[in-house]
Amino acid sequence: MFKKTITNSIKPLNIRNSFKLNQFYSMSTAIKAESVKITTPNGHTYDQPTGLFINNEFWQSSNPQKKLKVEDPSTGKHILDVESCTAEDVKHAIDVSYDAFHNKQDQWAALDPYVRAEYLYKIGEYLEKNLDLFASIECMDNGKAFNLAKGDIQVAAQYFKSASSYNMDGRFIETGDTHINYTVKEPLGVVGAIIPWNFPFLIMSWKLVPCLFAGNTIIVKPASSTSLTALMFGKVCQEVGIPAGVVSIVPGPGSIVGDILAESHKLDKISFTGSTTIGKAVATKATQSNLKHVTMELGGKSGHVLFADADLKKSIPNIVNGIFKNAGQICSSGSRLYVQNGIYDEFLKEFKNYIETQIKIGSPFDPENYQGAIQNKSQYQTILDYIKIGKEEGATVLTGGESIGDGSNGYFIKPTVFVDTKEDMKIVKEEIFGPVLTVGRFDTVDEAIKLVNDSEFGLGAGIETTNLSTALYVAKKIKSGMVWVNEYNDFNVSVPFGGYKQSGYGKEMGAEALAGYVNVKAVRIKL
Repeated sequence: MFKKTITNSIKPLNIRNSFKLNQFYSMSTAIKAESVKITTPNGHTYDQPTGLFINNEFWQSSNPQKKLKVEDPSTGKHILDVESCTAEDVKHAIDVSYDAFHNKQDQWAALDPYVRAEYLYKIGEYLEKNLDLFASIECMDNGKAFNLAKGDIQVAAQYFKSASSYNMDGRFIETGDTHINYTVKEPLGVVGAIIPWNFPFLIMSWKLVPCLFAGNTIIVKPASSTSLTALMFGKVCQEVGIPAGVVSIVPGPGSIVGDILAESHKLDKISFTGSTTIGKAVATKATQSNLKHVTMELGGKSGHVLFADADLKKSIPNIVNGIFKNAGQICSSGSRLYVQNGIYDEFLKEFKNYIETQIKIGSPFDPENYQGAIQNKSQYQTILDYIKIGKEEGATVLTGGESIGDGSNGYFIKPTVFVDTKEDMKIVKEEIFGPVLTVGRFDTVDEAIKLVNDSEFGLGAGIETTNLSTALYVAKKIKSGMVWVNEYNDFNVSVPFGGYKQSGYGKEMGAEALAGYVNVKAVRIKL
């Protein structure tokens, strides 16, 4: 619960909002960016920021011809353009963030941590008051079902409000009468956060909350195709009074923004969520530059196990949620299902019927639709290519296996289930990141464990069983950072999330997340 003793303790800070100019920014080139009035498909009219959020203002790029085009993936229609960072812009944002941490510590890093928590609490309140608007923007920008987008914003708001569950407490260490020993938690400094397009606002919140509570400053790079709610967060920072320079938001291509953040010696940490391939490159650059701290939440090819004693009426919706939620665009999706012999045929019959009668696909703003659009054209084509590969490899399509339309009016793909799969098939081994499930079979508990663990990834896993002993045994043996039992893809802000193996390292959410944003200093005093 939020500490009542500090309620309303926020006082105006001595914040200098002047736009500190460097060699790339002169009074003639530093131009504020105008917002654009947008109406979402469900009728919310609002002012959308389009500029780079630096020093608590929205600015045009130093090359205003460079823009990021934003489209609605459920219609394929252009929404608007936003500014795209040049290398000079990113370096300037780094300078501002560095200055805010190292030269203006009294404005953020030196505050009582629970005063910082109250700022974050107010952000949570703001999000709750504007829940439908933020969900509508996310839905329009990302293509996910509105109810899912609404859930994302609700969880993010909850996380901001729960910030005071963290603490910056050190500990006293007893070593006898000759010394006093204690530890202190201190913020790292400047953090770069690289956000994916599948959960643009939610995953951004996972990085913002522990980072800001600890007293760091942060530079957020949203995905190029989903920057709208990130830029809206800049307005939230203005509204609640986050000091200038503490949060910067810099949309732009990864080859410019991401690389500069990873390589900068002024940054102390990179928190990256995205593909394993790109994550490896980012981690290498971050390490080779100045050995900065790194959190990596990467790809997955998660296994979901259905035991013969499971309740199919409950397990089938769990399996559907595991793979078809957000159109399968979740790094922890249970994309490999293993069904115990004895119920295999019965399950496939009921599963096929459930998918074809209960899962509706289409406009994300229609509350009847469970699955919205694939987020972008490139990913849409990648998924279709994998479906084609699966057919060529000899797997059988139980249901789906095709797009809805040709992609000219939105990117929709039917929930697809492959059976008769073999473990060496590409569709079984490689992350597809779409609504595609492979189904295998097993006999014994240990065989199921071996199948789940036979992957280079280790992000999520699922177990469907009514036997508690089986659940506990399998959960212990699975090599994965997250294991769900009799549910899937359900997240709670108090529960840490992160991977094993090539799914990354470090944790988001939970008490464990704060450890990634602090240094621990030990002090030993001889008496």
